[in-house]
Amino acid sequence: MTLCYQKLIDASSTGNWDRLVFEDTYKEYFMQAQQFDQQKRHSTFQEIVKNNPKAEAMHYLVSTAAIGYIRQLDEKIPEVTNSLGKLCLSFTKFKFEIIQSHIRDIALHKIAIHFYSEPVTWIDAIGNQFIFSPGDQLELISKGKKIETQTISFSSQLSIVFYQERVNDVALSKELIS
Repeated sequence: MTLCYQKLIDASSTGNWDRLVFEDTYKEYFMQAQQFDQQKRHSTFQEIVKNNPKAEAMHYLVSTAAIGYIRQLDEKIPEVTNSLGKLCLSFTKFKFEIIQSHIRDIALHKIAIHFYSEPVTWIDAIGNQFIFSPGDQLELISKGKKIETQTISFSSQLSIVFYQERVNDVALSKELIS
């Protein structure tokens, strides 16, 4: 299965990494907004996109300001820690999204970074705790072998986006809506 963690960053974000991403993506947004609204008729991201559908490209273009910071994470999803307080969920894919922004008010800038985990094997859930093992461990489990597990807490920012179960050695895939 694959998990997705949504990290929201806005003016209320306090972490050093978050603040740097916030400020640099706002600067990039400001420059890109001028390209897509050269007459400066619109103030918000939503207005610019509504009047110039090509401005949807700003999600990607503004993400370039965050790439260096995302690389600093060493492919570990931020803030998702195991029961011992260690980062434990790896990612290789992410999606950047401008939720809202305003060319004259940085306080209205809000972005989301969606981190997609490497495949993990679901083991169990106890209360709001989720037990999994990194990678595909189904063969080892079926042979009764010990596997390394991680325990994390469910949160509103963490969702299952792809799940695959085996029934009589036939894999069934289910896309889950987060």
